Amino acid sequence: MSIPTVSQTSGDASGSSAEDFSLVLGGPLFQVLRRAHLSGDALTLVRRRVVIISLFTWLPLLLLSLLEGHALGGGIAVPFLKDYELHVRFLAALPLLIIAELVVHQRMRPVIRTFRARGIVPANELPRFEAMVAGAFKLRNSIVAELGLLAFVYLVGIQIIWRDFIALSVATWYSTPSAQGTQLSIAGFWYGYVSLPIFQFLLCRWYFRVFIWARFLFQVRSLTLSLVPTHPDRVGGLGFLGGLVHAFTPLAAAHGALLAGTFANRIFYAGANFRDFRLEVASTVVFVMLLVFAPLLVFGPQLAAARRRGLLEYGDLAERYGREFEAKWLRGGAPEGEALIGSADIQSLADLANSVEVVRTMSSFLVSKEAVVRLGVATVLPLLPLTLTIMPLEELLKRLFGMLF
Repeated sequence: MSIPTVSQTSGDASGSSAEDFSLVLGGPLFQVLRRAHLSGDALTLVRRRVVIISLFTWLPLLLLSLLEGHALGGGIAVPFLKDYELHVRFLAALPLLIIAELVVHQRMRPVIRTFRARGIVPANELPRFEAMVAGAFKLRNSIVAELGLLAFVYLVGIQIIWRDFIALSVATWYSTPSAQGTQLSIAGFWYGYVSLPIFQFLLCRWYFRVFIWARFLFQVRSLTLSLVPTHPDRVGGLGFLGGLVHAFTPLAAAHGALLAGTFANRIFYAGANFRDFRLEVASTVVFVMLLVFAPLLVFGPQLAAARRRGLLEYGDLAERYGREFEAKWLRGGAPEGEALIGSADIQSLADLANSVEVVRTMSSFLVSKEAVVRLGVATVLPLLPLTLTIMPLEELLKRLFGMLF
């Protein structure tokens, strides 16, 4: 998988150029990473950030577990090297979250320019539009917001969600149940107060970015947009927004990987069956779909109104043209000697019919079936290896070949 580079815009390190839109190049953490030479516009820095952050969260846990004798065994149910959830979280899901930043950044950069270049935002609405863009950048760069996310991670993500719903109730490399409560090992302290908070912060930061995106689109939908019912994309010219959902594929895969790691630990150490998690899988897929697609649904009313307007206006135009065409070619109105073969009137009639068909098939949704399938597959793909816990690989292959041949 090739990782795209990040290009700074007009020398603006915050990525808040008036010509570019980015949910990624801004905020306190971004500035810290730049000063630490872990973020920039070069491909090597991207890989460096992935490697260093992943190793910072995972490698100390390995070393501390080795020192405590919990890496391979040590009389515990879940040694470090057999903690599937841990390895998937920090060596698969975490890199995907970082890669997703770059993919989304590159795909979203032209959004503002496209709104202007296509004339979707009329001239009289441009001041309001610019204020909306500035508001999105201000929220993205908010120090208070990221500090709030950090507080949420420690107070809720660690103290409640991890301890009560994610941590295993058996003896592991990071904790041991006792009458006085769960006792964390030294590695467990690093895991619970350094590694896990970093991961949860990056994940919550992603949710916050999606909120900024949804808020921006919700504000834009209040403008009187100049939509074109006959636009070939069949969504009034807003097809470029629908195309952005593909950029969230790494984020969807990260959710699937995180789920797969959690299920693996439950299956191998708590006696669960993969079939027991059907509700969780379905809920995660629905959650990811809503996370990515819901912000685009706000344009539904304007797209529906543009379609109704287009059907009425182009219907009237087709009526007038059809009557004139009939009067000329079917009622003897054509000038004497004018040839029917090769007449531009025939082509114009066909072009008008095509335009009416485009309007008729115009959609009120920016979400395509292809995007839904692609995002769904990206979410569930990391879960496929767990199906081998239900059916051995040999039996699975026999059934597949039996269906194919």
